[in-house]
Amino acid sequence: MSQIFSSIKEREEKLLIRSYSRYPLAIVKGKMSHLWDADGKEYVDLLAGIAVTALGHCNDEICAVLENQAHKLWHVSNLFYQEEQLELAEEMLSTSHHDKIFFCNSGAEANEAAIKLARRYTKKVKKRDAYEILTIEGCFHGRTLGTLAATGRQALSDGFEPLPTGFRQVPANDIAAMEAAITEKTCAVLLEVVQGEGGVVPLPEHYLKQVEALCRKKDILFICDEVQAGFCRTGCFWAFQNYGLTPDIMSTAKALANGLPMGAMMATDQVAKGFEAGSHATTFGGGALAAAVGTKVVRIMKRDDLSKRAARLGKSLCSRLAALQERLPGKIKEIRGLGLMIGIEIGEKCPEVWLELVHRGFICSLSHNVTLRLLPALTIEEEDLMNFADTLEDILKTL
Repeated sequence: MSQIFSSIKEREEKLLIRSYSRYPLAIVKGKMSHLWDADGKEYVDLLAGIAVTALGHCNDEICAVLENQAHKLWHVSNLFYQEEQLELAEEMLSTSHHDKIFFCNSGAEANEAAIKLARRYTKKVKKRDAYEILTIEGCFHGRTLGTLAATGRQALSDGFEPLPTGFRQVPANDIAAMEAAITEKTCAVLLEVVQGEGGVVPLPEHYLKQVEALCRKKDILFICDEVQAGFCRTGCFWAFQNYGLTPDIMSTAKALANGLPMGAMMATDQVAKGFEAGSHATTFGGGALAAAVGTKVVRIMKRDDLSKRAARLGKSLCSRLAALQERLPGKIKEIRGLGLMIGIEIGEKCPEVWLELVHRGFICSLSHNVTLRLLPALTIEEEDLMNFADTLEDILKTL
């Protein structure tokens, strides 16, 4: 541990409320898929700020838009009409079947908006006294009290009880359990097509289609959480499009403004009737600065067809990892994912592998202490991915 890093760590311990377990790194600079720490060491970034900097750190095109907008307009609140919001809305809605959009600041807020819209639409438009939302075991929908209740993980909610009522978790991949859980009080099902925080666990296509069909049969809303899996990461612009799903409501955030805090909730025209002026709001959501950047992000993703690139690179890396798994029996338990959203389940030795990767210059996420989670920029060079695979193989050989 260098003196520079130790000094930074000591300052933080004096100043910040302890709510994070930090990686043993102090990052000071980034460019595309590379990061540099306070000692000048370079790393390949396979985390991208947890699927946020999807176009890379300090992307030149994004920086140019940010600088231009910074000299024009930052924030005036949502009391005014703003063209920047409308341009982003048009770009976002062109990627999906949804008709209306609400801008906010984070994934948790996007999910809160989705939850509120589902309840209010059911009560005010459908005239049904139903409020309960069903979620899938292993999910993660955020850290607010409402989204903690939707997530239903005791480890995350410990000390924060009582949580809001109106949420129940259902076992994954069990359509009979889902049907049995639906009552006259149920207004929606909320799920992730790929459970990201759960360790990159894609839900099976047949199950997802069954859940949507069940929602239509029972006349309840079908909501997809695309906070982590959205924006081209899984091989389609939205993860639900891999399977031809048509959710009534969708939440998203992370990659929307490539690092500026921004989220969004999209809905069909019919379901959007659940909100009216004054029923939901945000001070910062959809501000001109973030909206201008978000518009450029979406345009670049569409221009460069980054969903197809993610599918190609993800397939290439997973093939390389599958070959590695075959060469080293017992060292890799499972390889999961879609596109550039990949989980490599190692097992109990995973923390040791993860730390050695960091020491060798590769940054990824450690999920539940058993899985390496990869969420690299969609613009990452294939060479960086293959170098990661080579390094992982070298590490696994020593276990």
